[in-house]
Amino acid sequence: MTTVQTTTADRVASVTSFLRTFTSRYASVLPTLAAVGVLLLLLMGAQSRFGNFVSPGNMSALLLDNAYLMILAVGMTFVIVTAGIDLSVGSVMAFTGILGASMLSTGVPVYIAVPIMLGGGATIGLLLGVLVQYFNVQPFIATLAGLFLARGLAYVVSLSSIRVEEPSLLWLQATRFRLGDWYITPTGIIAIVVVATGALVMHFTRFGRTVYAIGGSEQSARLMGLNVARTKVMVYVISGFCGRLAGLVLTAYSGAGYPRNGIGTELDVIAVVVIGGTLLTGGRGYVLGSMVGVFVFGTIKSVISFMGAEQSWTHIIVGALLLVFIVVQRAIVARSDRPR
Repeated sequence: MTTVQTTTADRVASVTSFLRTFTSRYASVLPTLAAVGVLLLLLMGAQSRFGNFVSPGNMSALLLDNAYLMILAVGMTFVIVTAGIDLSVGSVMAFTGILGASMLSTGVPVYIAVPIMLGGGATIGLLLGVLVQYFNVQPFIATLAGLFLARGLAYVVSLSSIRVEEPSLLWLQATRFRLGDWYITPTGIIAIVVVATGALVMHFTRFGRTVYAIGGSEQSARLMGLNVARTKVMVYVISGFCGRLAGLVLTAYSGAGYPRNGIGTELDVIAVVVIGGTLLTGGRGYVLGSMVGVFVFGTIKSVISFMGAEQSWTHIIVGALLLVFIVVQRAIVARSDRPR
């Protein structure tokens, strides 16, 4: 009996020691793993409740409906990892859509309209990056000004919706590449390519390592000789470009440009990035984790639709999850920073 108790105690001690070592070494991954766990629980719960939730058509639609949000999340991840924030992305997305729809409706060729749509976002991002880095404006204030600027420009272009008739733009959403019952659209492919590119840049380039270093300690990054100024400006350029690209994708998805698109989207993007494991204090986060956060958000919306409930419940549930994840992140950071 004593031998059995001793063996059990040893096993418990071994497991406890393993968990402590794992949480210490891989603390930055734990919030993302938690997001994966939440996603799996949501899918299993919805499947058991509705019976046909996890189907090829529904899962394919999950990427289709949230492609624009996934693109925005990539840019926001870069910004938040540097301990910044970008509140302008929703307005930039709306301005892109209404500007593109307006140009196309007046006969501007699509090969001219699309580069203009994409280039403007990078310009706004450059302006915000310069304000943050060289004029020491707080990211919240600078990007709030960018929010009002882009939204105002959208209203200047048009106060009403403009329908898009350009076949080559609508092709991005209407086309289905099928593999059995599964399908993917060009907009979904664009989103996946952006995620893959963002992940590679963040983890396998000098620029990505500099982004993490700035978020960890900007002063230490400077002392290491890293180009902090250029990197901080570039993350806002990347976010602005992602906002523009998301505007293009949303325009193709909806078939129209509308100046009120994207109101509140910046908060959704911040929420999915945090749920995906990126710390608002900077220094830790993953682009792939943000993608998981988008899938969690999209799955919650789908579950609400299946239940026939009001979509306001989506934000209630996401808000609750956000609070939980922030508390979990704080606990993990405090534990990993504790002297051993």
